[in-house]
Amino acid sequence: MKVHAVVATQPWTVAVQALEVAEPGPDEVVVRVTHSWISPGTEGSFVRGERIAGDTPLRPTDPSPFPHVPGYQKVGVVEWVGTNVTGFTLGEQVFATVSRTDGLFFSMGGHVSPAITPAHQLWKLPDGLPREAFSGLVLTQVGYNCGIRPALSPGDRAIVMGDGLVGQWAAQTLAERGAEVTLLGRHSERLEKFTRGATTTDHEALPSGAQVLVDTVGDLETVYALLPKLRRDSHFVSAGFYGNDGKIDLQVLRNQEVTVHTPAGWSRPRMDETLLWVAEGKLTTLPLITHRFPVARAAEAFDLFLHRREPSLGILLDW
Repeated sequence: MKVHAVVATQPWTVAVQALEVAEPGPDEVVVRVTHSWISPGTEGSFVRGERIAGDTPLRPTDPSPFPHVPGYQKVGVVEWVGTNVTGFTLGEQVFATVSRTDGLFFSMGGHVSPAITPAHQLWKLPDGLPREAFSGLVLTQVGYNCGIRPALSPGDRAIVMGDGLVGQWAAQTLAERGAEVTLLGRHSERLEKFTRGATTTDHEALPSGAQVLVDTVGDLETVYALLPKLRRDSHFVSAGFYGNDGKIDLQVLRNQEVTVHTPAGWSRPRMDETLLWVAEGKLTTLPLITHRFPVARAAEAFDLFLHRREPSLGILLDW
Protein backbone atom coordinates (compact mmCIF):
# COMPACT_ATOMS: atom_id res chain seq x y z
CA MET A 1 0.00 0.00 0.00
CA LYS A 2 1.32 3.44 -0.86
CA VAL A 3 1.25 6.14 1.80
CA HIS A 4 2.79 9.60 2.09
CA ALA A 5 4.82 10.69 5.07
CA VAL A 6 7.05 13.38 6.48
CA VAL A 7 10.41 11.60 6.63
CA ALA A 8 13.47 12.68 8.58
CA THR A 9 16.07 11.69 6.00
CA GLN A 10 19.13 12.85 7.93
CA PRO A 11 19.84 15.10 10.93
CA TRP A 12 18.00 18.44 10.71
CA THR A 13 16.30 17.48 7.41
CA VAL A 14 12.77 16.32 6.57
CA ALA A 15 11.02 15.72 3.26
CA VAL A 16 7.58 14.50 2.18
CA GLN A 17 7.99 11.09 0.55
CA ALA A 18 5.88 8.22 -0.73
CA LEU A 19 6.38 4.98 1.21
CA GLU A 20 5.37 1.39 0.53
CA VAL A 21 3.90 -0.40 3.53
CA ALA A 22 2.24 -3.79 3.89
CA GLU A 23 -1.50 -3.96 3.41
CA PRO A 24 -3.54 -3.33 6.57
CA GLY A 25 -4.28 -6.34 8.77
CA PRO A 26 -7.31 -7.56 10.69
CA ASP A 27 -6.40 -5.68 13.88
CA GLU A 28 -5.74 -2.35 12.14
CA VAL A 29 -7.70 0.65 10.96
CA VAL A 30 -6.85 2.94 8.05
CA VAL A 31 -7.31 6.65 8.74
CA ARG A 32 -7.29 9.38 6.11
CA VAL A 33 -5.45 12.10 8.02
CA THR A 34 -6.69 15.68 7.92
CA HIS A 35 -4.36 17.30 10.50
CA SER A 36 -1.24 16.28 12.38
CA TRP A 37 0.23 18.30 15.25
CA ILE A 38 4.01 18.68 15.52
CA SER A 39 5.63 18.22 18.92
CA PRO A 40 8.58 20.64 18.61
CA GLY A 41 10.46 19.35 21.66
CA THR A 42 10.32 15.62 21.08
CA GLU A 43 10.25 15.68 17.29
CA GLY A 44 13.00 18.27 17.15
CA SER A 45 15.15 16.02 19.32
CA PHE A 46 14.53 13.02 17.06
CA VAL A 47 15.09 14.98 13.85
CA ARG A 48 18.35 16.36 15.21
CA GLY A 49 19.41 12.78 15.94
CA GLU A 50 19.55 13.11 19.73
CA ARG A 51 17.39 10.07 20.63
CA ILE A 52 17.40 6.38 19.80
CA ALA A 53 14.00 5.71 21.43
CA GLY A 54 11.23 7.56 23.28
CA ASP A 55 13.18 8.85 26.27
CA THR A 56 16.52 7.20 25.47
CA PRO A 57 19.35 9.52 24.38
CA LEU A 58 21.53 8.52 21.44
CA ARG A 59 24.97 7.27 22.47
CA PRO A 60 28.11 7.33 20.30
CA THR A 61 27.91 3.55 19.81
CA ASP A 62 24.27 3.58 18.65
CA PRO A 63 23.32 3.33 14.96
CA SER A 64 22.09 6.41 13.16
CA PRO A 65 18.27 6.59 13.65
CA PHE A 66 17.54 7.65 10.05
CA PRO A 67 15.42 7.61 8.02
CA HIS A 68 12.30 7.72 10.18
CA VAL A 69 8.88 9.38 10.36
CA PRO A 70 8.73 11.69 13.38
CA GLY A 71 5.64 12.43 15.41
CA TYR A 72 2.86 10.57 17.19
CA GLN A 73 -0.44 12.48 16.90
CA LYS A 74 -3.03 13.24 14.25
CA VAL A 75 -6.74 13.29 13.46
CA GLY A 76 -8.72 12.12 10.49
CA VAL A 77 -11.53 9.96 9.15
CA VAL A 78 -11.80 6.17 9.23
CA GLU A 79 -11.76 4.74 5.71
CA TRP A 80 -11.13 1.01 6.35
CA VAL A 81 -11.64 -1.28 9.36
CA GLY A 82 -9.97 -4.66 9.97
CA THR A 83 -12.12 -7.75 10.44
CA ASN A 84 -11.09 -8.17 14.09
CA VAL A 85 -11.81 -4.54 15.00
CA THR A 86 -14.98 -3.53 16.77
CA GLY A 87 -16.17 -0.09 17.83
CA PHE A 88 -15.11 1.86 14.74
CA THR A 89 -17.07 2.48 11.54
CA LEU A 90 -16.33 4.07 8.19
CA GLY A 91 -16.51 7.85 8.18
CA GLU A 92 -15.97 8.33 11.91
CA GLN A 93 -13.69 11.12 13.09
CA VAL A 94 -10.83 9.75 15.18
CA PHE A 95 -7.55 10.61 16.83
CA ALA A 96 -4.59 8.33 16.07
CA THR A 97 -1.17 8.03 17.66
CA VAL A 98 1.56 6.11 15.78
CA SER A 99 0.99 4.29 12.49
CA ARG A 100 3.01 1.85 10.43
CA THR A 101 6.03 3.07 8.46
CA ASP A 102 7.53 -0.20 7.23
CA GLY A 103 11.15 -0.29 6.09
CA LEU A 104 12.44 2.74 8.03
CA PHE A 105 14.54 2.85 11.19
CA PHE A 106 11.41 2.97 13.35
CA SER A 107 8.47 0.81 12.29
CA MET A 108 5.93 3.41 13.48
CA GLY A 109 5.58 7.15 13.09
CA GLY A 110 3.19 10.04 13.29
CA HIS A 111 3.02 12.20 10.16
CA VAL A 112 1.72 9.67 7.63
CA SER A 113 -1.46 9.26 5.59
CA PRO A 114 -3.30 7.06 4.92
CA ALA A 115 -2.38 5.96 8.43
CA ILE A 116 -2.46 2.19 9.08
CA THR A 117 -2.97 2.22 12.83
CA PRO A 118 -3.49 -0.48 15.48
CA ALA A 119 -7.07 -0.18 16.72
CA HIS A 120 -5.90 0.24 20.32
CA GLN A 121 -4.16 3.46 19.29
CA LEU A 122 -7.38 5.15 18.12
CA TRP A 123 -9.91 7.33 19.94
CA LYS A 124 -13.28 8.50 18.70
CA LEU A 125 -13.70 12.27 18.66
CA PRO A 126 -16.70 13.87 20.38
CA ASP A 127 -18.90 16.46 18.76
CA GLY A 128 -18.72 20.15 19.63
CA LEU A 129 -15.15 21.11 18.72
CA PRO A 130 -13.20 21.14 15.46
CA ARG A 131 -11.14 17.99 15.09
CA GLU A 132 -7.97 20.13 15.15
CA ALA A 133 -8.64 20.72 18.85
CA PHE A 134 -7.76 17.07 19.48
CA SER A 135 -4.90 16.71 16.98
CA GLY A 136 -2.22 17.18 19.66
CA LEU A 137 -3.88 14.86 22.16
CA VAL A 138 -0.79 12.85 23.14
CA LEU A 139 1.11 16.01 24.01
CA THR A 140 -1.92 17.45 25.75
CA GLN A 141 -1.98 14.25 27.80
CA VAL A 142 1.66 14.74 28.77
CA GLY A 143 0.77 18.13 30.22
CA TYR A 144 -2.31 16.66 31.90
CA ASN A 145 -0.14 13.86 33.34
CA CYS A 146 2.29 16.41 34.78
CA GLY A 147 -0.49 18.40 36.38
CA ILE A 148 -2.54 15.50 37.75
CA ARG A 149 0.33 13.59 39.42
CA PRO A 150 1.31 15.74 42.42
CA ALA A 151 -0.79 15.88 45.56
CA LEU A 152 -2.16 19.35 46.24
CA SER A 153 -5.02 21.20 47.87
CA PRO A 154 -6.93 24.16 46.42
CA GLY A 155 -4.91 27.31 46.97
CA ASP A 156 -1.52 25.58 46.97
CA ARG A 157 1.20 27.28 44.94
CA ALA A 158 2.59 25.55 41.86
CA ILE A 159 5.51 26.53 39.61
CA VAL A 160 5.69 25.26 36.02
CA MET A 161 9.02 25.66 34.21
CA GLY A 162 8.63 26.11 30.47
CA ASP A 163 6.14 28.06 28.37
CA GLY A 164 5.96 25.44 25.60
CA LEU A 165 3.00 23.18 24.94
CA VAL A 166 3.60 20.75 27.80
CA GLY A 167 4.14 23.63 30.19
CA GLN A 168 0.93 25.32 29.04
CA TRP A 169 -1.17 22.19 29.54
CA ALA A 170 0.51 21.28 32.82
CA ALA A 171 -0.25 24.79 34.10
CA GLN A 172 -3.85 24.57 32.87
CA THR A 173 -4.30 21.21 34.63
CA LEU A 174 -2.90 22.48 37.92
CA ALA A 175 -5.09 25.57 37.72
CA GLU A 176 -8.13 23.41 37.04
CA ARG A 177 -7.30 21.51 40.23
CA GLY A 178 -7.33 24.76 42.19
CA ALA A 179 -3.63 25.55 42.44
CA GLU A 180 -2.27 29.09 42.31
CA VAL A 181 -0.02 28.59 39.28
CA THR A 182 2.96 30.60 38.08
CA LEU A 183 4.23 29.75 34.59
CA LEU A 184 7.95 30.45 34.31
CA GLY A 185 9.23 31.02 30.78
CA ARG A 186 11.35 33.08 28.43
CA HIS A 187 8.91 34.09 25.69
CA SER A 188 6.44 36.88 26.34
CA GLU A 189 4.21 35.89 23.39
CA ARG A 190 3.86 32.39 24.87
CA LEU A 191 3.39 33.51 28.46
CA GLU A 192 0.51 35.72 27.32
CA LYS A 193 -1.39 32.59 26.29
CA PHE A 194 -1.61 31.37 29.89
CA THR A 195 -4.53 33.25 31.42
CA ARG A 196 -5.35 31.11 34.45
CA GLY A 197 -2.56 32.23 36.74
CA ALA A 198 0.59 34.32 36.95
CA THR A 199 3.56 34.35 34.59
CA THR A 200 7.17 35.43 35.00
CA THR A 201 10.54 35.33 33.30
CA ASP A 202 12.46 35.75 36.57
CA HIS A 203 12.73 32.63 38.73
CA GLU A 204 14.43 34.58 41.51
CA ALA A 205 11.27 36.66 41.98
CA LEU A 206 9.10 33.62 42.75
CA PRO A 207 7.83 33.45 46.35
CA SER A 208 8.64 30.52 48.61
CA GLY A 209 6.22 27.90 49.86
CA ALA A 210 5.29 26.14 46.63
CA GLN A 211 3.75 22.67 46.84
CA VAL A 212 4.57 21.70 43.24
CA LEU A 213 7.45 22.26 40.83
CA VAL A 214 7.11 20.97 37.26
CA ASP A 215 10.08 20.95 34.88
CA THR A 216 8.96 20.60 31.25
CA VAL A 217 12.21 21.78 29.63
CA GLY A 218 14.95 19.59 31.15
CA ASP A 219 16.83 22.31 33.03
CA LEU A 220 18.30 20.86 36.23
CA GLU A 221 20.26 24.02 36.97
CA THR A 222 17.02 25.96 37.34
CA VAL A 223 15.43 23.06 39.22
CA TYR A 224 18.18 23.24 41.86
CA ALA A 225 17.77 27.01 42.03
CA LEU A 226 14.05 26.59 42.66
CA LEU A 227 14.18 23.78 45.23
CA PRO A 228 14.48 26.31 48.09
CA LYS A 229 11.15 27.73 46.88
CA LEU A 230 9.43 24.43 47.75
CA ARG A 231 7.96 23.74 51.13
CA ARG A 232 8.61 20.52 53.02
CA ASP A 233 6.81 17.41 51.74
CA SER A 234 6.30 18.97 48.31
CA HIS A 235 6.33 17.46 44.81
CA PHE A 236 8.75 17.70 41.87
CA VAL A 237 7.48 16.56 38.45
CA SER A 238 10.16 15.98 35.82
CA ALA A 239 8.97 15.88 32.20
CA GLY A 240 11.93 17.46 30.40
CA PHE A 241 14.50 15.59 28.31
CA TYR A 242 17.94 15.69 29.95
CA GLY A 243 19.89 13.64 27.41
CA ASN A 244 22.79 11.87 29.09
CA ASP A 245 22.90 14.42 31.94
CA GLY A 246 19.72 13.58 33.82
CA LYS A 247 21.28 12.95 37.21
CA ILE A 248 19.77 14.48 40.32
CA ASP A 249 20.94 14.36 43.91
CA LEU A 250 18.32 12.46 45.89
CA GLN A 251 19.89 13.54 49.16
CA VAL A 252 19.13 17.17 48.33
CA LEU A 253 15.52 16.22 47.71
CA ARG A 254 15.38 14.14 50.87
CA ASN A 255 16.35 17.14 52.97
CA GLN A 256 12.94 18.61 52.09
CA GLU A 257 11.13 15.26 51.69
CA VAL A 258 10.35 16.07 48.07
CA THR A 259 8.42 13.41 46.13
CA VAL A 260 9.64 12.90 42.54
CA HIS A 261 7.36 12.08 39.60
CA THR A 262 8.69 11.11 36.17
CA PRO A 263 5.73 10.90 33.76
CA ALA A 264 6.40 9.65 30.24
CA GLY A 265 4.51 8.34 27.23
CA TRP A 266 0.78 7.79 27.18
CA SER A 267 -1.76 5.32 28.49
CA ARG A 268 -5.36 4.57 27.57
CA PRO A 269 -6.88 5.84 30.84
CA ARG A 270 -4.91 9.11 30.74
CA MET A 271 -5.75 9.66 27.08
CA ASP A 272 -9.43 9.03 27.81
CA GLU A 273 -9.41 11.57 30.62
CA THR A 274 -7.46 14.15 28.61
CA LEU A 275 -9.88 13.86 25.68
CA LEU A 276 -12.76 14.42 28.11
CA TRP A 277 -11.07 17.48 29.63
CA VAL A 278 -10.54 19.00 26.18
CA ALA A 279 -14.15 18.28 25.22
CA GLU A 280 -15.40 19.89 28.45
CA GLY A 281 -13.17 22.97 28.06
CA LYS A 282 -11.02 22.22 31.10
CA LEU A 283 -8.01 22.13 28.77
CA THR A 284 -7.82 24.53 25.82
CA THR A 285 -5.84 23.70 22.71
CA LEU A 286 -6.93 25.83 19.75
CA PRO A 287 -5.55 29.13 21.16
CA LEU A 288 -2.09 27.52 21.30
CA ILE A 289 -1.96 26.94 17.53
CA THR A 290 0.26 29.62 16.03
CA HIS A 291 1.10 28.14 12.61
CA ARG A 292 -0.52 25.93 9.97
CA PHE A 293 1.24 24.52 6.93
CA PRO A 294 0.00 22.31 4.11
CA VAL A 295 1.84 19.02 4.41
CA ALA A 296 3.66 19.75 1.15
CA ARG A 297 5.46 22.50 3.10
CA ALA A 298 6.43 20.24 6.02
CA ALA A 299 10.12 21.01 5.54
CA GLU A 300 9.32 24.69 6.07
CA ALA A 301 7.30 23.86 9.18
CA PHE A 302 10.16 21.92 10.73
CA ASP A 303 12.71 24.53 9.71
CA LEU A 304 10.58 27.15 11.49
CA PHE A 305 11.16 25.69 14.95
CA LEU A 306 14.42 23.81 14.41
CA HIS A 307 16.14 27.06 13.46
CA ARG A 308 13.83 29.36 15.44
CA ARG A 309 12.94 31.41 12.37
CA GLU A 310 10.18 33.19 14.29
CA PRO A 311 8.19 32.70 17.50
CA SER A 312 5.96 29.63 17.36
CA LEU A 313 4.10 27.24 19.64
CA GLY A 314 1.48 24.89 18.19
CA ILE A 315 2.29 23.91 14.59
CA LEU A 316 -0.24 21.96 12.49
CA LEU A 317 0.20 20.16 9.21
CA ASP A 318 -2.92 20.21 7.01
CA TRP A 319 -3.23 17.10 4.86
